[in-house]
Amino acid sequence: MIKEWRDFIKSDPGVMMGKPVITGTRVTVELILEKLAAGETVEQILDEHPRLTKEGVYAALAFASEALRADVVYPTKVEKTGAKTSEGHCRIFY
Repeated sequence: MIKEWRDFIKSDPGVMMGKPVITGTRVTVELILEKLAAGETVEQILDEHPRLTKEGVYAALAFASEALRADVVYPTKVEKTGAKTSEGHCRIFY
């Protein structure tokens, strides 16, 4: 387990347009998540990005997990027909 994701993730408006990156690299949390979602292994990601560490990859996952704990609705599918409710809101399916 990593110490704390905050030790590994930084956001600077001058680096990668302020996206969260692994400290000391230009590797974004977003890129790591995309690669893992596409089926790449941690080892493959590390091979492609030599300055990245296993702890950095796990920190990206911890960062994403904490970010998703926010009280926000993430729609995955919006009903196409009759999408508006009587109040004018869209019905969202999960």
